Amino acid sequence: MQQLSDVSGRRGRPPMAPSAPSRPSPPPGQLPGGGLQSSSPARRPDLPPVHDAIMCVALPCLAVSPQHGQLCGNGIEGVYRSGRRLLSRCRLRVHGREPLLLQGRLVSADLAEFIAVVRTPSESGPDPDVVVERSRDAQGTERITLRSTTARTLRLPIEIVLGTDLAELGAIAAGRPGPELPATVHDAGLRWAAGRDGTGPGATVTADPAPHDALASAGVLRWELEVPPGGSRTIELRVRARAAHRGTELAPGISRPATRALVPAPELECDDPRTAALVATAVADLRALLDRDPAHPADASPAAGVPWRCRPAPAEALWAARMVLPLTTRLAATTLRIVARTQRTGTSPDFGHIPGPLRDAGPHLPASCTGTEATLAFPSVVAEAWRWGLPERDLAELLPAMERCLQWLRRAAGEQVLLAEPGTPGFHRTETQAHAHRAALLGADVLEATGCQGAAYWRDWAEQLRQRFREDFWLDDPGGGRPVAGRLPGGRPVPHLGAGAAHLLDTGLLGGGRHVAGLLDKAQTEQLARLFAGPALHSGWGLRSLGAKERGHNPFGHRSGAVRIHETVVAVAGLAAAGFEREASSLIRGVLDASDHFGHRLPEMLAGVQRGADSVPVPHPAACRPAALAAAASVQLALVPAGIRPDVPRRTVALHPMRSAPLGALRIAGLSVAGEPFAVRVSRLGLGMVEEAAQGLQLGV
Repeated sequence: MQQLSDVSGRRGRPPMAPSAPSRPSPPPGQLPGGGLQSSSPARRPDLPPVHDAIMCVALPCLAVSPQHGQLCGNGIEGVYRSGRRLLSRCRLRVHGREPLLLQGRLVSADLAEFIAVVRTPSESGPDPDVVVERSRDAQGTERITLRSTTARTLRLPIEIVLGTDLAELGAIAAGRPGPELPATVHDAGLRWAAGRDGTGPGATVTADPAPHDALASAGVLRWELEVPPGGSRTIELRVRARAAHRGTELAPGISRPATRALVPAPELECDDPRTAALVATAVADLRALLDRDPAHPADASPAAGVPWRCRPAPAEALWAARMVLPLTTRLAATTLRIVARTQRTGTSPDFGHIPGPLRDAGPHLPASCTGTEATLAFPSVVAEAWRWGLPERDLAELLPAMERCLQWLRRAAGEQVLLAEPGTPGFHRTETQAHAHRAALLGADVLEATGCQGAAYWRDWAEQLRQRFREDFWLDDPGGGRPVAGRLPGGRPVPHLGAGAAHLLDTGLLGGGRHVAGLLDKAQTEQLARLFAGPALHSGWGLRSLGAKERGHNPFGHRSGAVRIHETVVAVAGLAAAGFEREASSLIRGVLDASDHFGHRLPEMLAGVQRGADSVPVPHPAACRPAALAAAASVQLALVPAGIRPDVPRRTVALHPMRSAPLGALRIAGLSVAGEPFAVRVSRLGLGMVEEAAQGLQLGV
């Protein structure tokens, strides 16, 4: 199945040029230059703003509507299927007038609703006599209901103007949508086809009831509807994609029962009602973002985000699956299988590496390799899924790919211990060392438990990495010091601090409810917590990707000052696990407050503008919303206060709730530990209690 295009590389400034010609190839469907380093100073086209658009998602389908509901062909507006815009215009007129919008809102992840009114010429007073109710879903079905509010029969001339350019999403993002195509009358509606001979991919719109008149040259459907007093009439439009040549409809996407199985919804009761709304919205968005593997339809993984990144990005898909492990290990298993199929094997010089594009890393760092990030994430996700109850058959299937990831790490790190960035010889990124350290220790646990060799080597390697890191990656200063962002070739530190340092606190879960010893020592961890609480990093809504006092800070910079939701939640989880509850609670409150202003559907990032007494969060104009990492992080945010630490191989589960109970009293049911239902309650005093668990599961310390 063709996928929606990934156009994320057209966001932000041109990244830094690599110092070596080696670079991974972008995955199929990604625009050339998507997230990659570039030596060209040419300005990239601006992405159409989407911060105020209403996004209905059920991949591979997508509907992007303005707040007023009328599709006018502006920007990215339209109905899409597999990356192609099937409909760009859908304008309704009643008695020659466009309805006056009163309300436009997202009802669910895949459905939007618009309420408008019309005052007909026969109405002499100021009150409208027709209510127009429109619903539009991601699959391209629109229902228009005209409801009379008068005591007389209304005869309403209805006109709907339709049009499309059948443009690819990537072309629209680049500002090259193409001309609108001519329509032909087709059944009870209109049809469009690409190509000079009309045999290319196309789209149809059919109406029920059939229009009384159809003008193909103008793209107009017309009705004369009689509406009884207090009654209503409904017109339903169905937009469908047509495959090239054959003219058949394309196959459907993943079914709703399948999405519910991969992302179950927990039952959440909380003193802070926003928490339940945030989690419910996040679960619905994760389901809507699921994208099946065309060659293995039983497997699906979350796409990165809508509208620009509607393809699964291996690293982000793995991190999202890891964040929702308390709901199920199924999503982790299917995501791991999909990612493992892309792993380099055979005689490849990058044997064991998972391919992925380079990604802009802000104004001070060379681009990062998302493939390396995915390669290092793989062992961590396998290990933690195993702790939560990943079935043995899944573990056995994924173990060879995990071993190949570790083999790649061993070769890539070599005798230096530190892991350099592909394409930038001699540069060592702090985040990469944190990912490598976690992968080594969590991977060692799995290797030892499954009787494989290498566990002792990886524990010794991780110890050496800890010693090197604490010596070389911490910069002392009068304020107590800080971790550096990385070390350039020759050893010069990059001192600029941002939210990416949160990965130093994400050490990983070992057996017996213990967390891995991190790269930072106790004093350094305490200092990082202090920095995260300060106004330079904490905007009041979350952590900035680059501190406000750092050179090159831009509150709208993707990695130079914007607040990235998932990094903030990574910090929340790490701070809570390390015992810094005050700092974690402040970040929890900031994210929850921000969610109020986004209808509890958090974007991947928001502007890093400092919060004031009466301010509201400022949206980022090009942020994906929904986004898989932001949605998964929303789930994790609600679960952090419960402090659930399972060890299914040892048949134990430990609770380490936050004593400060930042969400108040909290009860979460519908979780899964050892493949069985799990429920936990946390009191307002921060006392935890297991209410439901698998038989034989013991409460640990």
